[in-house]
Amino acid sequence: MLTHLDIRGFKSIKAQSVTLDRINVLIGANGAGKSNLFSFFRMLNSMASGSFQAYIRRAGGADDLLYYGSGITRQMEGRLVFDADTGQMTHCFRLGYAGHNTLFFEEETFSGSAENGASGFSGREDSALADPGLTDGTVRAVRDITENCRTFQFHDTSESARIKQHGYIYDNQRMREDAANLAAYLYMLRETDHPYYRRIVSTIRQMMPFFCDFVLAPEKLNKNKIILNWKEKTSGIIFGPHQLPDGGLRIMAIVTLLLQPEHELPKIMLIDEPELGLHPYAIETLASLVRHAATCCQVIIATQSAELVDYFEPAEIILAERPEDETLFTRRSDEELGDWLDEYSMSELWKKNVLGRP
Repeated sequence: MLTHLDIRGFKSIKAQSVTLDRINVLIGANGAGKSNLFSFFRMLNSMASGSFQAYIRRAGGADDLLYYGSGITRQMEGRLVFDADTGQMTHCFRLGYAGHNTLFFEEETFSGSAENGASGFSGREDSALADPGLTDGTVRAVRDITENCRTFQFHDTSESARIKQHGYIYDNQRMREDAANLAAYLYMLRETDHPYYRRIVSTIRQMMPFFCDFVLAPEKLNKNKIILNWKEKTSGIIFGPHQLPDGGLRIMAIVTLLLQPEHELPKIMLIDEPELGLHPYAIETLASLVRHAATCCQVIIATQSAELVDYFEPAEIILAERPEDETLFTRRSDEELGDWLDEYSMSELWKKNVLGRP
């Protein structure tokens, strides 16, 4: 588990330390910097997967990643502390601004248990995490976690959304970040992990009373293609994904994500606004699903839902604020909130700005 994170010089984050637990609920106003924290985790994943330079290009270049651009900030730093079976591990890196609006690793270090010692690297274009030739135990352990750190967002339910299109039936190794392969992934679960598939269907029925089951099969005209067909409880008529309400489509995606087999879960799972489009009565189920997944992986969610916040403890909530020119991340404990909790819910304290800085 990632227990501590130090970030310097990344987007709106000038210098912040964040302590993380099994469940981390990120709240804050629009533009406060929640998305920038998610972007930092995407960058970590790109380091481990060997696509760091591609990530920089997709993000608009180093100038768009450095705090107020390269004219103000020439370096970016990160420090990650993990708790593992073998003890505590630390991954530190310092990125420097280079030509062609890019970044390089000025310094990168890994430290772990006594038997693994410490390793250091410098002057690299890509992270040592992406080097398959490195056999250092700490590097491999950190790689395993950060490569399995994934961010999910199910906002796009437009007519052209990939979740509504025909997909490759064998695109089922893991659920995609936008649920584009939801039909193929559910089909795989039905055929190989049927109890998990039935649990997903049962939970969707609780949140969508009209839903009966998925109708998943290879297309007759192209056996390599599949689409997210489903049927109603009463009529038995088969419908396609374009005939689902936006909220219903997102329910199917979020339930499948959180109830997939435990060994399929990412090490660190980030979900952006999982409550989007959900009826208020479904929020309690969503919170329960988050807690269930957190028994097997680390969960970070960003939300704007006051109802969802009420299902979590003060220590599980991180408030993102941007009072001036930088993002601040703060937590408030039960002791700090004191008597407030006797009279107000967490959502009411959020609205009253009590969850902010003391």
